[in-house]
Amino acid sequence: MSSGNEHMGYLGEGLAQALRLILAFDREFAAIVAVSLEVAFTSTALATTAAVPVGIALAESRFRGRQAIITLLNTLMSLPTVLVGLLVFSFVSRRGPLGDLGLLYTQSAMVAGQAMLAFPIVAGLVLASVVSLDRRVRATAESLGADGRQSFRLLLREARFGILSAVVAGFGRVFAEVGVSMMLGGNIRGYTRNITTAIALETSKGDFALGIALGLVLLVMALGVNVALGLLRRREA
Repeated sequence: MSSGNEHMGYLGEGLAQALRLILAFDREFAAIVAVSLEVAFTSTALATTAAVPVGIALAESRFRGRQAIITLLNTLMSLPTVLVGLLVFSFVSRRGPLGDLGLLYTQSAMVAGQAMLAFPIVAGLVLASVVSLDRRVRATAESLGADGRQSFRLLLREARFGILSAVVAGFGRVFAEVGVSMMLGGNIRGYTRNITTAIALETSKGDFALGIALGLVLLVMALGVNVALGLLRRREA
């Protein structure tokens, strides 16, 4: 019984220390959170720039091999993070074709890997959103004299909440991943160490306070992403 109380006291102490770290906004804690946010926002922005046009094009076009591309895209939505990390690592390592650029263990390599993770998610969800639109809206606009650009703007307007949902989902995917960050960033303190890699490191060192504090931030961000998705889907409906 006393052992159980000791364990509970240990966890309680760790949680209390974690809350103190968060409230004090410890410098190391702040740096880790900043790296996570910077890399995740940058990678999501890059993925969105490429993925939204691809998703819309697949929804609006009809060509041979389209269904195969859609199937591939849907498959890549559940791509393991370590596989993406291995792929990018093979390109940016010293022996890889991009090795001379010195990208390995940098934020740039992390951004590249996370953008690859987010791309199929954003593209696939944008595709699903555009496909589900009522085609009569655009057809009616064109029958009333709207040109191609105007009807395309109308399509974007109708699909805006679905596109935003796709972007939020892509951000949620990369913010919580660990494989890409560990393999490509190297967990360098003050530079590439983000929330997930720091949790793994601090827990292995026995520093549960910082690990719990970072875990709470991760939990709050995950909750925020899910709340945002729920609100966007409600508005879309």
